[in-house]
Amino acid sequence: MTVAPDTTLARARTDGSDHLVEADDLIAGLQHRCGGEIPGAIAIHELRKLVKKAREMDLRLARTIRAFDGEERITAWVEVTPYEGASESGCAISVATWQTSKPTRETEDDAAARRDAIDNALAELHARLDPEQGILTVDSDAEDLQDLVNEMLANPGKPWTDFVTVAGNHHAQPLHWRLLDQSRCEIDGSPRQWTARLIPVGAPEPGSDGFELYLVADRAWVTRTSRRRAENDTVQAQLGRDLSPVLRQPISRIIANAETIRTKLAGPLTDEYSDYAADIASAGQHLLSLIDDLSDLEVIEAEGFTTAPDRIDLGDVARQAAGILGVSAQEKSIEIVAPPKDQICPATGEFRRVLQVLLNLIGNAIRYAPEGSRIRIELAHNDKMAGARVIDEGEGMSAEQQAVIFEKFERLGRSGDGGSGLGLYISRRLARAMGGELTVDSVEGEGATFTLMIPSAAEAN
Repeated sequence: MTVAPDTTLARARTDGSDHLVEADDLIAGLQHRCGGEIPGAIAIHELRKLVKKAREMDLRLARTIRAFDGEERITAWVEVTPYEGASESGCAISVATWQTSKPTRETEDDAAARRDAIDNALAELHARLDPEQGILTVDSDAEDLQDLVNEMLANPGKPWTDFVTVAGNHHAQPLHWRLLDQSRCEIDGSPRQWTARLIPVGAPEPGSDGFELYLVADRAWVTRTSRRRAENDTVQAQLGRDLSPVLRQPISRIIANAETIRTKLAGPLTDEYSDYAADIASAGQHLLSLIDDLSDLEVIEAEGFTTAPDRIDLGDVARQAAGILGVSAQEKSIEIVAPPKDQICPATGEFRRVLQVLLNLIGNAIRYAPEGSRIRIELAHNDKMAGARVIDEGEGMSAEQQAVIFEKFERLGRSGDGGSGLGLYISRRLARAMGGELTVDSVEGEGATFTLMIPSAAEAN
C-alpha cells in the first residue's frame, strides 16, 4: 500500500474561545505581523471567521483564506477541524498551500467598472435612454417612484430630466451626460434623495447608442405607518430565525468555490474569469454579513433581551479589536493607534458584545477614512462609567446626519459601501442593554468620534 505524503506546511490549535494557543512558525509569524499574540485572539480576519464557523457548525471546513501582513498578500489553503469529544475544545488548523505576492492596486478603469456594477445592483429605478437622453424604457418596483414611472411611460422620448429636479442646476436640460452623472436629484412624491448614474452605451463615441440610467436612493424605503413597521419587523425576525441557518452553508460553499476558482487552485484560468470569481466571493461575504446583522437584529429586539455582564478590561478589548482589523487597515495604509498595553480601563459588560461594538466602530472608520490617515482609540473612566472613543480623520458628518446615524437601515446616502445600515443601530442597542450608551460627535471635514460608554468596575484590590 502506498501512503500519500503529508503536504501540510503548518499546524495550529485554537481553544473553545477561538483563541490561537499554539502555532507553527508560518502561522505564528502572520499572527504577530497582523497585530495578534499567542495565546490571543486570532488577528487573521478570514481565519478567525473560518474557525468560528467550523466550531459553531461542528464541521470540518476547508477553503482559501487571504491576508495582508503590511508588505505581502498571503493566499493559503486552510483546513479547520473541530476536536471530537468533551475532553478538549477548540479546533485543529492545518495549512496545505501558502502563496505570497505583492499587492496590486486596482486601475481607475477597474474601479469605475466596479462602481457601475454596484450602483446597478443598488439602483431602484432602471431606464434606457436614447442618445439625446430621451426615455425609451423604464422599470422600478419602488413604492415612492410609481408616479414617476407612470409619467415617464406616458411620455416616451422626453428627456429624463423633465421628470426630476436636478439639485443646484437651473440650466436648460438635458446637459451633457458627464455633467449629470452622479448628480443629486429630487423626485415629486418621494421623501428620499436620489443620485443619478448615467452609463454611456456605444463606441467609439460614448453615448452614441444611448445611456443606461440608474437612480440610487440615499436610504432604504421604510413606510412610517405602524402596520407596515410591524410587517417589516416580522419579516426581519423570520429572516433571522428561519433563513439564517438555511442560507449560511450554501453561501459559504459558494464563497469557498469562488475562492478556489479565483486563486486558480482548480486549474489555469484567464484573469477575466478570476476577477469574476473574486466578485462572487465578495458578494457572498456581503450576504453573510447581512445575515449576521439580521440575526443580531432579531436577538436585540426580542422581548426581555439582556446581556451577561462581567468584569472586563476595556483597554484589552480595544486592543484585540484593533488587532483583528489590523490587516483591513493596512490594505488602505491606515494606522490604528490602540491604547498602550499598560493602560487598564476596568469596566462591566459582556466581553463579546463590547468587542462586537468596537469592531463595528473601527470597521466603519476604516471603510470611510481616507488612505494614509490614522484611527485613534482612546480610553477614559471614572467611578461610574468607562469609555472608549474611536476617532477617525474622515470627512465627518453634519448635524442632520448625526441625528439619524443610529436609525435602522440608515447609511447617510453611502449607496456603494456594502453596508446594511444596521451596524450602528445594533451597536447602540447593545450599549444600552449593558447600561451604557453610544454617541457620536463630528464636524464636517474634521472626522468623527464615536464614544462607547459602559458601567465602570471598581479597581481590583
